[in-house]
Amino acid sequence: MKVTVNGRDTVFEGGTVASLVLSLGFDMTRIAVELNGDVVRRADLDSTEIKDGDKVEVVHFVGGG
Repeated sequence: MKVTVNGRDTVFEGGTVASLVLSLGFDMTRIAVELNGDVVRRADLDSTEIKDGDKVEVVHFVGGG
């Protein structure tokens, strides 16, 4: 299936938001995810399914000083 992640078309075999985020190499403890304009609660990342054509925004927090 084809989804848009952070403005880029991406091919994804299917699954949950968590599986998509992990497949992209993000650290699950340092992200926030928006799916089709709605924030996905951390508790729902493993149960929220990605569908063909979905738009996902992943924000990765980076520490530093």
